[in-house]
Formats: sequence, structure tokens, C-alpha cells
Amino acid sequence: MKLVRGAWKILVGIKDALVLIAMLLFFGLLFAALAAKPNKRAVGDGALVLKLDGPIVEQTQDVGAFASLSGDGGNHEYRLRDVVRSLDKAAKDASVKVVVLDLDSFGGGYPAALNEVGAALKRVRDGGKPVLAFATAYTDSGYRLAANASEIWESPMGGTLFMGPGGSQLYYKGLIDKLGVNAHVYRVGKYKSFVEPYTRTEASPEAKEEVVKLDQVLFANWQQSVAAARPKAKFAPFLATPGAVITAAQGDIAKANLDAGLVDKLGTRLDFGKRVAEIAGADAGKAAGLFKTIKYDAYVAANPLPTGGDKVGVLTIAGDIVDGKSQGGNVGSDTVSKLLLDALAKKDLKALVVRVDSPGGSALASEDMRRAIQEAKAQKLPIVVSMGSVAASGGYWVSTAGDMVFAQPTTITGSIGIFGIIPTFENTLKKVGLTTDGVRTTPLSGQPDIYGGTNPETDAIFQAGIENGYRQFITRVANARKMTPEQVNEIGQGRVWDGGTALQLHLVDKFGGLQDAIAEAARRAGLKADGYHAEYLEKKPSAFAKMIQQFADSNKDDDASAGDAFTRMAAERRAVFARALGDVTRIGTGAAIQARCLECEGVGGNAPRAGDARLMDFVLARFGL
Repeated sequence: MKLVRGAWKILVGIKDALVLIAMLLFFGLLFAALAAKPNKRAVGDGALVLKLDGPIVEQTQDVGAFASLSGDGGNHEYRLRDVVRSLDKAAKDASVKVVVLDLDSFGGGYPAALNEVGAALKRVRDGGKPVLAFATAYTDSGYRLAANASEIWESPMGGTLFMGPGGSQLYYKGLIDKLGVNAHVYRVGKYKSFVEPYTRTEASPEAKEEVVKLDQVLFANWQQSVAAARPKAKFAPFLATPGAVITAAQGDIAKANLDAGLVDKLGTRLDFGKRVAEIAGADAGKAAGLFKTIKYDAYVAANPLPTGGDKVGVLTIAGDIVDGKSQGGNVGSDTVSKLLLDALAKKDLKALVVRVDSPGGSALASEDMRRAIQEAKAQKLPIVVSMGSVAASGGYWVSTAGDMVFAQPTTITGSIGIFGIIPTFENTLKKVGLTTDGVRTTPLSGQPDIYGGTNPETDAIFQAGIENGYRQFITRVANARKMTPEQVNEIGQGRVWDGGTALQLHLVDKFGGLQDAIAEAARRAGLKADGYHAEYLEKKPSAFAKMIQQFADSNKDDDASAGDAFTRMAAERRAVFARALGDVTRIGTGAAIQARCLECEGVGGNAPRAGDARLMDFVLARFGL
């Protein structure tokens, strides 16, 4: 009996502890939700602060509750359309005295997205409202935005160095051979280079040709945009001979930036805060350097999208395309198809815009989404495709469902080609003394055999399937673009194009952003200019998920600095390492047949994909790094 009573006391104690924890968690989340809820004071007069401590993306990813609470929620992401909408609203809002860009921890973005935000900042400035930017050290992406500011501030202990596109790509063939892994590659497309890291020790001439061509276009656009925003800035020497420039300045990068007109003021964050307070006003009794602030999240929440008039559906396909459900920054065919089909079942959409921002992925998932979009065409809805920063490979496959395609000059598109990779480990097993044997009733018994390797029949079938998939791809493009399959094949073969060249090749129809595409869809549906609104077809976060995210955001360190130029450069290399780890996992976990673009990787900013970042953090923690 003494043992039973002791066990009962332990169980009661555990129960009481769990109840206490649950109550603390509930009231903590309730307090965080109430504290973060937008109110009149939160959106009163002052400075609208865009502390971009993460990347600008087309669609933010869902973060799990426990990941948020544990602090493993990843970077804060900023949805492109929200940033642009808030800036356009601020340009005409008398309560916003100044727009502040805090770019100390900016995660970057694709060129097309940065151009849209840069144009919105210019509209604010052209409207007579000041825009002030601050960073310890600007990245290329950060400076692309800051160039549109009225005043660019930089820490005297920091300094900006421009890196330009390009850098090293890891090739795993030597490691694969050492490990004895046999990477069976099935591909169509002379320029389809995604498989090359697994089959070569260096880039092929064709792959380098594609990368050089794309980088030149994107870099030229960056230079033109910066020069147009700051015509007096002498940034050319920082691109051509940075070593000589910094040496001449005796290593003082910040002063060299100031002398060249790249920045307007050198000062600490305290000095910058005092300057903003001169415009926005300072709260009485608050510490020096603090100013009246309008928080970005509260401002977005206080200025929701319009809901009047007819509905023009907007379906977003953003991220790596995968089979099944969307998860962790990837876009799943099942999730997207359900969102669209559920909306079509209500029969209240007048037109459909498909917003594509994807480097591709699973060919099967791409086709499933294209087929779902065709259901809108069966309801005789006008379908307009709006390409975001990247709509390549599987992203272009999906785009063939549209009646008209909009893109930006710096949109990365094309990459019409597919491939498949199957790793087998027969040589790896032999290295440790393991062999395989068995009975087979047909040539395909046990195939593809990851232990014993593939046989010629399997290889022939997979290659034939890839070639059939490519024929389907170019046929869909030919039908959509009113071209012959031979013409598509000529500009296909995995080639990657910028938006300007894609327009010349008739792969897209017109330059324009998302709002242009929505307006065109409404026009095709016969809707009046003021008689419709965009209805975004997306999963709405639950109230609990919102509370969790608000709790996580309220515990962020708002004063964290990303460090000087050298620290920023190291952080960018860390992101490259994260992407490399992701490449290693994809050889064994991706879809068997894929339409994906290698050239699209690494040009979208500093932040790695969510899954790659988590894998990197695990590796670094595992080895105590």
C-alpha cells in the first residue's frame, strides 16, 4: 500500500504541474496576443519602420507552434505584396511622417522583387515624403533598396562592399565516387544543368554559358537601377577595383563610402534615431534616439485589402514544387489544387490570376496544378499568369495554363527541360564487404535496386519516360504560345532566360507586375475598373497560429545588429553552405522526375531555404560549431 500511495502522489504531482504549465502558457499567449493586437496608438502619427530582418518573399512559410516557441522559427519573412501595399499607402497617409528602412539584418530577395519594392520607395519619395535608411553594412540587395532613400545612413564602424552575382558551386562527383554512390541520371536538355553537381567535377561549358548570360543581365540591371536612383554616386570603382579604393582610404570602408557618395551620413544607431525623431517626433520622457513609431505589422493589419465588388481570384504558386501538401516553404500540388477547386465550386470568381514564383520541382506536381487551373478555363474564366521573380522549369510548366503571361524584365524563366536522379549504393556496400543476391521473375523485379544497382531495362525505361515528359513539356508550351514543338525545342533544352529575352522569344506576352495582371484579368472578364477586388486563394492561419507568431515576434531582439561588412560577407557564405547541404539531401529525397532550375539557386538573396537552414543548424550543433 505504501508503494501505491507513493505512486499516486507522483501522478497527482505530475497532473498539477501540467495544469500549471497549461495555465501559464494560456495566459502568456493571451497577453502576447493582446499586446500585439493593432490599436490606435500603434498606428498613430510617426515613422513607419520597415525593419527587414529577413528576406522579401512571394509567400511566407508557415512556422510550427513549437518551433516558434523554442526560437527555431527561422528568419522573419516579408510578403512582397504587403510591403508594396504598405509603402503605397504610406505615401499618401498624413499620419506617416517618414519611412524608415532598417536594413541591418536584411535577408535579400530576387532582383524582380527588389525592383518592385525599390519602385514603391521611389513613389514615397517622389510624393514628398522622406525615406531614411540605416545599416551597419549594406548588402547588394540592401543597397538596391537604400538607393531610393532620401538619406542613406551607415555606421562609421561598418562599411559597404559590393560583391555582385556569382561565386562557387559545389560539385559532388568526386565525393560520390569516393563513397561508391552510383548516381543514375536521366535527362533531356543540353543546358539542363541541375544534375551536373552530381555527375561532374566542374561546370560544363553550356552551363557556364547560361550562368554568365543570366548574371550579366541581372548585374547590369542592378547597376542601372542604382545609378538611376543615385546618379551622383561613384560606385564603379567599388565594383572594378575595391582593393585599391579601400587601401587608399587606409582601410576605412565607411569613409570611402561617404566620399564616393554611396551614403549620405555616417552615424551610430543613436545618431540615426535622433535624426528620425526630428521628423517623426520624440515621445516625452523616452530615452534619446527613440522616436514615434508605427510598427510595420500593425500598419499592414490596419490597412487590409479591399473586399468590395466582384472577385478576381489570385492563386499563388511560390516555392519548390512538391507532390502532396505544402510544407516548410514548399508548394504542394494537393494544397494548391484544393484551394483552387474549392474556390471554383462556389462559382463566384469572375477571373483567375495565377501568380508563379517558383524554380520548379516535381514534374508530376506541376502537371497536377496545371490540370487544376484548367478547371477554371472550363468555367470560361479568363486566366492570366503573373510571373514573379522566378518562374522556371516546373514554374513555367504551370504557366502554360494561362491565356496571357506577364513578367518583369528581371524575371528568371524558361529552363524547359526535365531530369531524374536515382542513387544506388552497390559500390558503397562492396567497400564494407556487403554484397547482394536474389531471385528475379522479370527484368524489373526489385528495380530500381538501391543495393544492387539498376539494370539496362530499367535505365532504358526511365530515360524513355524522361524523353516522353520532355515531349509533353514542349507540346504544352507550343500549344500555349502558338508555336511549333520544333520552335520550342530550339529555345528549350533547359536554357534559362531573363524576362526581357523571354518577351522577345514570345515565352511571355507583356511586362508588368501582379496588379497589372489582376487589372488585365478583370478587363477580360468585362469588369469595371472600380468594380472588383483581388480574392487571394490561400489558407488562412488559425487564431492559435497567429497568437503563437505574435508571441515569437514579441520576443525578438529588435536591437540586434548584423555586424560590419566582413561579418555580412561571412553570413552570406554560411547561407551558401546551407544550400550545399540541401543539395546533398535532394539526391535521395526529391521526386523521381523533376523540372527544376539550377541557375535560379542563390540569386534570391542571403537567406537559405528553410529546410536547408534547419539542416545546417543541426550539422553545426552536432559538431559543436
